[in-house]
Amino acid sequence: MQLSLIGLGSGTCRTLTQEAKAALDRADLVLGAGRLLAALPPAERQKRIAAVRAEEIFARIRESDAEACCVVCSGDTGFYSGARSLAALLREAGIAFRVLPGLSSVQLLAARLGEPWQDWTLCSAHGTDCDPVAALMEGKPAFFLTGGENTPASLCRCLTDAGLGALRATVGENLFCPEERIVSLSASACAEESFAPLSVLLIEALPRPVLRTGGFPDTAFLRGEVPMTKQEIRAAALAKLAVGAEDTVWDIGAGTGSVSIELALAARRGKAYAVEVRDEACALIEQNRLRFGAWNLRLVRGRAPEALEKLPAPDAVFIGGSEGKLSEILDAVLAKNPEARLCVSAVTLETLAAAQEILSARGLDFEVTQIAVSRSRPAGGKHLLLANNPVFLIASCREEDR
Repeated sequence: MQLSLIGLGSGTCRTLTQEAKAALDRADLVLGAGRLLAALPPAERQKRIAAVRAEEIFARIRESDAEACCVVCSGDTGFYSGARSLAALLREAGIAFRVLPGLSSVQLLAARLGEPWQDWTLCSAHGTDCDPVAALMEGKPAFFLTGGENTPASLCRCLTDAGLGALRATVGENLFCPEERIVSLSASACAEESFAPLSVLLIEALPRPVLRTGGFPDTAFLRGEVPMTKQEIRAAALAKLAVGAEDTVWDIGAGTGSVSIELALAARRGKAYAVEVRDEACALIEQNRLRFGAWNLRLVRGRAPEALEKLPAPDAVFIGGSEGKLSEILDAVLAKNPEARLCVSAVTLETLAAAQEILSARGLDFEVTQIAVSRSRPAGGKHLLLANNPVFLIASCREEDR
């Protein structure tokens, strides 16, 4: 059997390549979604079977005695296509096939707009979880395939809730089809609209966030009268937590949000949560979030551990303040993810002793680091060192971290 996986582009014959057309003309069996089969020109001696799931298509191919078979996929076979799952099944079974790519929806929208798409961040929100805020944190325009519950409106609603409602959103409906429509409006306005099921979304770029090694100067943050974790401690805490770009991170007892900001920018394609109960501190967190463009940071107003109940499981957690609830907070963290990386900050010997006892009682290995920082200050034409209070970082450690 000669087997071809074909990208149909927009779902009409207008975007088929010449090679794909030739393969379809030769085929005596064509498989694919019903709407794609309906878009093909009539063929008297060609058998067509509607099938969507890779396993179903694979079974039809295995049982067929066709000499030439084509599987049609929407868009491009290499861009979030069902061809990927089918190709894996075919390779495993030792069945030879060739791929004839089509035009992807990202190419079609860029062509309609007369713009290059080489610098866009490409995302799929079609039947999968997608965080549009995280997608924009690289400082590039973000393109989204949409579908199911993740519509252009719902994605723009997420952006609006994050304070990004003024961004320009462009929606392409039914691209290269008779019903094609392209609209450009603010994300907040887009959140109130309805669009066709076959739609894609492009969001303009944010100003590029500051992406640098952790440990911003203390003076970069708005502080007020709220205690703040100092620069050297923040840098050390980030190193202990080993935050990855796609991690989910918590900062409990967030204060001014200085650690929260650092965590959010380190996990720029993930999610960051600042948990804080004091009104003045919450206001500062919001201000510092805007100041640094940490759009993937969510403020959670409330007292831990109760405020942690609805948060997603964390990969890394910094505990800067526990109000005597450290034991309960650690239980809440470990219930969400027993493998979460932990770092507890302590400025008193009592808190240090309590943290060690609580971690030991839960069978966790940990390492205690004392950081004593002195900073210079001018004095009569010379410089003296002014010592800050020592801070202890109690960090959980696993075998692979040693």
